[in-house]
Amino acid sequence: MRTIFSFSIVLVLLIQACTIESKPKQFTLDQETINNLIETWHQAATDADFDTYFACMTESSYFIGTDASEKWNTNEFKAFCKPIFDRGSAWEFKTIKRQIFISEQGDVAWFDEQLDTWMGVCMSSGVVVRTDEGWKIEHYQLSIAVPNDVVDDFISLVKKYEENKVNEKE
Repeated sequence: MRTIFSFSIVLVLLIQACTIESKPKQFTLDQETINNLIETWHQAATDADFDTYFACMTESSYFIGTDASEKWNTNEFKAFCKPIFDRGSAWEFKTIKRQIFISEQGDVAWFDEQLDTWMGVCMSSGVVVRTDEGWKIEHYQLSIAVPNDVVDDFISLVKKYEENKVNEKE
């Protein structure tokens, strides 16, 4: 009787140990897969590879650019990007650093990143979802990082721009 009881306890502990070990491995694998997805996506923009770029995104994705007018669903973003990609070069974003977080359920992840771009340092955040085809980008927001030391100058420049825009309409 003691042998069966001891065996049962050992079996339960082994099962728990296997379960505990598999979560971190899957989490790490998912992080690597998501990181590769984002790098592939950025590289596809650099290469002006329209099909690969949009294959990294869901059909219901949403992209928010640096300009206040740049808020696009997938179809709107495709229409915006097509002529740019057709030129043979789009934009180049080189990753400085990135953090990836995955939900406990393992079906949604989010990330933030710093990028070296033609605009200087940009920051972005995004949401990726697990689909039948693998991880895909569902939401992405890009912003230009404005150093605190020049924020007053930046605000002044934006105000002048907005005033000029209003004056042009009058």
